[in-house]
Amino acid sequence: MAVKSSSAKRAGANEQAGSVGSRADANGSAANGNSRNGRVARNGDARHRATTQDGATGATGATGAIGATGAVGTKGATGATGTTGTAGATGTRGATGATGAPGAPGIAGAIYSAEQLQPLLRALELARAGDFSVRLPSTRNGVLSEIYRVFNDVIGLNENMAKEIVRVGKIVGREGRMTERATLKGASGSWAVSTDSINALIEDLARPTTEVARVITAVADGDLSQKMALEIEGTPVKGEFLRIGTTVNTMVAQLSSFAAEVTRVAREVGTDGKLGGQAQVKGVSGTWKDLTDNVNVLAGNLTDQVRNIALVTTAVANGDLSQKITVDARGEILELKNTINVMVDQLNSFAAEVTRVAKEVGTEGKLGGQAQVKDVSGTWKDLTDNVNVLAGNLTDQVRNIALVTTAVAKGDLSQKITVNARGEILELKNTINTMVDQLSSFASGSDPCGEGSRERRQAGRAGRRARRVGHLKGLTDNVNTWPAT
Repeated sequence: MAVKSSSAKRAGANEQAGSVGSRADANGSAANGNSRNGRVARNGDARHRATTQDGATGATGATGAIGATGAVGTKGATGATGTTGTAGATGTRGATGATGAPGAPGIAGAIYSAEQLQPLLRALELARAGDFSVRLPSTRNGVLSEIYRVFNDVIGLNENMAKEIVRVGKIVGREGRMTERATLKGASGSWAVSTDSINALIEDLARPTTEVARVITAVADGDLSQKMALEIEGTPVKGEFLRIGTTVNTMVAQLSSFAAEVTRVAREVGTDGKLGGQAQVKGVSGTWKDLTDNVNVLAGNLTDQVRNIALVTTAVANGDLSQKITVDARGEILELKNTINVMVDQLNSFAAEVTRVAKEVGTEGKLGGQAQVKDVSGTWKDLTDNVNVLAGNLTDQVRNIALVTTAVAKGDLSQKITVNARGEILELKNTINTMVDQLSSFASGSDPCGEGSRERRQAGRAGRRARRVGHLKGLTDNVNTWPAT
């Protein structure tokens, strides 16, 4: 269908003037208009091709100045197919074209202006910048309304996903609630896949952490039999999880070995009395090696100290008071060392004094000796006092007996043993006193034995005194033989 001549003239004028804003009927092209059969111009700067009256292609016009936004023009009639014309000369810059009258939409659909699409562009820019709070208003403008609604739905899902990630990250990462998972209502397709992936990530991160916590809790409770699993649902762990798991298991193994060795040494040395035991923990270093060395030093020192104490006490028990504890010691072991050494010194001094007194009194006959043991107390003082009482009593008894027998030897029958005595010494005391009495009676004229007294009486009292000294030997002989009769 041919275009009216007025329309062709208007299109030609627009080409020469370069006006962009007006909408021509030539082949449906318009400046800044969006005719669906023509070519859409952007921002009023379009090159127009007009249809000639006989259908030939028009010449290219020069670039026109930017014109005002024109209204949608009416669709022009389709021109008849013509032959290709020759290129026209370049036109000069024309004046701004007049705004075309509003026209009805073409048969292919609605055409939206930049002003109508500007909110969508702004919303997309905000969404790209990470602002998911933006929403487009609800309108009744055909397809654009549907675009706004779908955009709002997409942005809403993005916003909910972002909030859910933040929520789960806070609960799991900071509050330590490993069982929390992300949920996104109405999610499907890739949204559901993304949510599941986040939950799978949390699960994969939580399982090794939970496993480490389980093993460490068992270690804290003294259970060294637990180890971290290096597989999750049949799949071996890798990377950092494998390194952490191996490290934790190595730590538990070293602790178990260390505990076993310390227990063994403690049982052998402390309970079974097997001195000299040493802990052997393979592959340890750092603090574990220091702990092992300290246990061995403890066991070694205790072994040396106990053995030295046993050596000295055994020597004392065997009567050897020349030994002393010489091992290095501190604290209560040092106190025990000093106590035993002082005990040995006191025993040595006591033994020396007792030996001296016994030798003086019992062997050399030096009566009156007393043991002098310095700084003794308790049983040692009692022993010293008892030895001195023994020596004192023996001295008193022997000296009293010697006094009486010496008096008898000198003819003095008036003396008697008066010292306290018991046992055989008492018997000896009584025997000597009886002997003295008999001698005294015999000397005074009585004859307790019934023999020889008459002859002595016949000798006369006058010669008795003269003969007394001569008869002392006979009296002594009689005394010596008398107990046997």
